[in-house]
Amino acid sequence: MAGTKIIFRVRDYDLAATLNSGQVFRWRQTGNSWTGIVGKNFAKLTQTDGGILAETSAPIEDLNWLRDFLQVKVDLDAVLKTFPDDAPMRAAVCACRGLRLLRQEPWECLASFILSSTKQIVQIRQIVALLCERFGEPCSGVSAERRKPLRGDQCGFLPKAATQDLPVAFPTPQRIAALSETDLRNCKMGFRAPNLLAAARQIAEGKIDLEKIRELDYSEARTELMKLRGVGGKIADCVLLFAYGFDSAFPVDVWIERALQQLYFPRRRASEKRLRHFAATHFGPHAGYAQQYLFHYMRTKLK
Repeated sequence: MAGTKIIFRVRDYDLAATLNSGQVFRWRQTGNSWTGIVGKNFAKLTQTDGGILAETSAPIEDLNWLRDFLQVKVDLDAVLKTFPDDAPMRAAVCACRGLRLLRQEPWECLASFILSSTKQIVQIRQIVALLCERFGEPCSGVSAERRKPLRGDQCGFLPKAATQDLPVAFPTPQRIAALSETDLRNCKMGFRAPNLLAAARQIAEGKIDLEKIRELDYSEARTELMKLRGVGGKIADCVLLFAYGFDSAFPVDVWIERALQQLYFPRRRASEKRLRHFAATHFGPHAGYAQQYLFHYMRTKLK
């Protein structure tokens, strides 16, 4: 069955940088196109001169979920104008212009970053792929009997080289809560398994309501997320930035510490406390956006 095709008319949008900048872990590139999943729908995205060509595997009349995920209506120029006018920030914007923040589903974002602890992006992708392959539900347009993901050549537009995890949705908190720690460790997540399991059970049992976090201010939302096992300040900030749209959230990991130290304090070693204070006061109302530019710039251009 033919799917839906539409071009999102947007300029100054670097699809590759956005999908490969450590925000999401289930999008795979083949040539100039990317295939991945949002919720229970998988899609193919291709950079074009006029914007982004979006294709779904099944007819879908309303694609607002994909527009929202891609954040195509954001005025990037207005965001960039709020960045500090200093040499490191100008260099990061020049190198990564068109990088956007996505708007993810909170649970998948949260679980993915719990699994990210001390792991590189390629390893996070492998863990998430195993988790979804074994415990995810079939996406829209995929037969409910097929528990295992389809090969790329069985998914219509998906290329033969498509990663195995693509046709299944991310497992729900309820699904993961019903598993054992051994089930999760078999997905190669190591010490992260009990953290993910405990967090899923807290949510499944109603102890933490991810939807109500949208109603809180930044400080309250951060505190609420940090009640979940395995969620510290950095993971909470990632989720607040990438899933809830708190642009003031500024996740500080090894790459960002390195970027701040190298780019802003090159002649003296700044303490972690000094770096965090600097991050909280220097980058303006869209500090999280600035952080993502620095992160991608440091990881791809200055490593």
